[in-house]
Amino acid sequence: MKFTLSWLRDHLDTSASVAEIADKLTALGLEVEGIDNPAEKLAPFVVAEVLSAERHPQADKLQVLQVDTGNGPMQVVCGAPNARAGMKGVFGPPGAYVPGSDFTLKVAAIRGVESNGMMCSERELELGTGHDGIIELPGDAPVGQSYAAYAGLEDPVFDIAVTPNRPDCFGVRGIARDLAAAGLGTLRQQPVRPLAEQGANPVSITIEEGSGCEAFAARLIRGVKNRPSPDWLQARLRAVGLRPISALVDVTNFFSIDQARPLHVYDAALLKGGINVRRGKDERFDALNDRAYEATPDDCVIADDNGVLGLGGVVGGVSTGVTESTTDVLLECAWFDPVAIARTGQRHQVHTDARARFERGVDPLTLEEMTDAAAVMIVELCGGTPSARSMATTARWSEVTLPHTVALRPERVESLAGLNLPTDEQSRILSALGFRQDAAGWTVPGWRPDIDGEADLVEEVARVAGLHLIPSTPLPREAGVAKAVALPAQRLERRVRRAAAVRGFHEAITWSFIAEDDAALFGGGAHVLANPISEEMKVMRPSLLPGLARAAARNLSRGATSVRLFELGRRYLAEAERPTLSLLLAGEAAPRGWQDGKARAFDPFDAKAAVLALLGEAGAPVANLQLAQGAGEAFHPGRSATLRLGKAEIARFGELHPALAKALDLPPATQAADLYLDALPTARDASKNGGRARPAFTPPALQPVTRDFAFVVPDGLAAGDLVRAVRGADKALIADVRLFDRYQPAEGDLSLALEVTLQPTDKTLTEADLAALSDKVVASAAKVGARLRA
Repeated sequence: MKFTLSWLRDHLDTSASVAEIADKLTALGLEVEGIDNPAEKLAPFVVAEVLSAERHPQADKLQVLQVDTGNGPMQVVCGAPNARAGMKGVFGPPGAYVPGSDFTLKVAAIRGVESNGMMCSERELELGTGHDGIIELPGDAPVGQSYAAYAGLEDPVFDIAVTPNRPDCFGVRGIARDLAAAGLGTLRQQPVRPLAEQGANPVSITIEEGSGCEAFAARLIRGVKNRPSPDWLQARLRAVGLRPISALVDVTNFFSIDQARPLHVYDAALLKGGINVRRGKDERFDALNDRAYEATPDDCVIADDNGVLGLGGVVGGVSTGVTESTTDVLLECAWFDPVAIARTGQRHQVHTDARARFERGVDPLTLEEMTDAAAVMIVELCGGTPSARSMATTARWSEVTLPHTVALRPERVESLAGLNLPTDEQSRILSALGFRQDAAGWTVPGWRPDIDGEADLVEEVARVAGLHLIPSTPLPREAGVAKAVALPAQRLERRVRRAAAVRGFHEAITWSFIAEDDAALFGGGAHVLANPISEEMKVMRPSLLPGLARAAARNLSRGATSVRLFELGRRYLAEAERPTLSLLLAGEAAPRGWQDGKARAFDPFDAKAAVLALLGEAGAPVANLQLAQGAGEAFHPGRSATLRLGKAEIARFGELHPALAKALDLPPATQAADLYLDALPTARDASKNGGRARPAFTPPALQPVTRDFAFVVPDGLAAGDLVRAVRGADKALIADVRLFDRYQPAEGDLSLALEVTLQPTDKTLTEADLAALSDKVVASAAKVGARLRA
């Protein structure tokens, strides 16, 4: 929301400085995002008189001017067709920055003739769009005076962030009311002047129940002249970023900014029959924003006998738009259901100032007053004769305008906000904000639809009185050592994040939104944003890997040879959000060297080692995991795998599918992995055992013993299955099982050799004990099809 200081002072009688106003706005919850003073950037430009204008010797369209700026004549080369001797304009000296053209002036030779600065146009100074000639000032303009001071441009523009619950502050009037309540001035009264009405409004207005519009007020004004609006109105609209169009349109834009009240005007001569507010019927129309829309049965439309005139409260149509030839105009001031407006705007992806205000809730109690005030302004600027006001409403309108009263107990301000304020001061603040007190409590004004209960009134009192007055009170703390406050899931995330960093991975934080094409590579996104920031951020990510892949590709394209990234975040699936840690390894695992020669690329075993290390740090029973080949369509079918614990999949890893890697601009043999943190047993059982706890450290007193076994196994047997079977032969004595050799002759059986580590606990193992244990190992191996090699 933007407004100028002079515009604010139309509503607020105050002598406060710009800095004081900005500080108070921020304290009130209306955060000031910026203050722009046009006079500052135009400080070097001065009023100048053209003493002479002669043709350039080397160019027909250029003139050589002698310009007086109060310090003697200066030579300027100018191409403006309206430059002539005796005129006064705006001169920019060498060293001045020209904001509209984005360059700094300097002494230069133009076609062989020296030029010292320039005479400026409106567009070059960002004062308008005119660029056909230089600015021409009145003959009495004082030569040498600052142009900003002469033109009265010392009018700072405030840019504030309005929270969604404050629709009243989408108007200058609402902002001024807050400042007045906070003691920064007095709110000016603005009574509506009477109108000389002639006859009833001949345009009939009907509203269908359930259309999304609850009230429609209108006046017909005959005999208007839709000329350009006066300079003061054009200047105000330009200052807040709006383009002046014509007096009729500018009036509607003025009330949108001034009173947070969107209006609309129709060329009455182009209307066929009366106005009918209804639901759409899959009708197409051309809108004022140069786009075409198809009004659906879910949309509220304004229509006449010929069809749709616009989407109610969102955007109007060109079929009845006002032009310079408009003589009879119908002024609309309506109230639309905020939810209906928001859904229509989202459905058609149209963003207008009207939608922004209607979907937050405009004041329903000032409908007639605003219709009259706008009609007065139109008559003043365009002439004409207004009809009487007509108004159509629905049965629900009485509910919309029903007074809403909220009771406030004065002691609740202290108990809820911690602010000790006298009852009289509380009443003064609420009265200044427009609330009215009676026996039942405080009646909420129509411009505050966010006020629902007593706590809301407490917030208003505390906000205006000053949040800085609330004493800072620390929360009570129990004596002794502070207890842990992190949840088990948070502690798990900390451990795996730290473990990934220890293994050489760099943490990345990428967007939760990704492009639709990237999401399709990973099975597609279940959640598509209706109002995305851009097409590249349209889908809630079904995987963290697209973001990591794009980050890795950027680093590799900038010369990185080895990229190791991880991210801990959420995947957004159709059924829920899933906490996940994803890894990505691209480029070189080890650089080239004199020992190994060429560089070694990452392989699936690098990803597997990282996954197992992180799962072990997370407390997962790594030794009990089952490995299955293949990890989904995103991975290489023969170079990837999943890790399961029972039926639960807890991780997947391997090489990305070559086609997917190419689509993401990644090199071949890029490795990736996903760890599903919510599937880990430590996460599932945290509520039962209070989280993961390390067992007490009890080092064994006896020396371990190792025995080697070589087994002949079927070709299809996974080594992990054999290791798991041998480990289960005696869980009390077998501390570790490790595969250390694989041998298969050209025409022979596959042999796997295992090193079994035995850890006695209470006595030294005898030969008989070792023999019995060996028999158990062989028997367990036989269960998976392995036999002891002869």
